[in-house]
Amino acid sequence: MSNGASKFFGGLFVGTAIGAAAGILFAPRSGRETRQVLKRSAQDLPQIAEELGSNVQYQADRLTEQAQRTIDEALVRLQEAIATGQEASRKLQEELALSMGGSGNGATSTIDIGDLGDSNDDDDED
Repeated sequence: MSNGASKFFGGLFVGTAIGAAAGILFAPRSGRETRQVLKRSAQDLPQIAEELGSNVQYQADRLTEQAQRTIDEALVRLQEAIATGQEASRKLQEELALSMGGSGNGATSTIDIGDLGDSNDDDDED
C-alpha cells in the first residue's frame, strides 16, 4: 500500500474518532450517560480498528492485483509492438536489398540499417 493511502486511512480513522468523541461530549446528555456512551465506544474501538484494517488490506490487495494486470497488459502490448517493429524493419531491409540488387550495381543482399544514415557513400568512389 502506498504511503499516501496509509496516511489517508489513518487520518480518516483519527478524524472519525475525534468527531465521534466531540459529538458525544456536546450531546444533550448527563455526564453519567456520556461516560457510559464513551465507555461503550472505547470498547468498540478494537473491533472498528480491526474492520478498518481488514478493509484497508482488502483495498490494497485489490489495487495491487489491478496494477499487476495493467502492467502485464502493457508488457504484452509492448512486446507486440516490438515484434511488429522488428518485422517491419526486416521487410524494409528485404525491400531495400531487392531494389538495390536489381539496379545492377553489385549490392549485397543484406543492408545494415546503420548504413542508411551515413552521409559518406563509399559506392561513389568508382
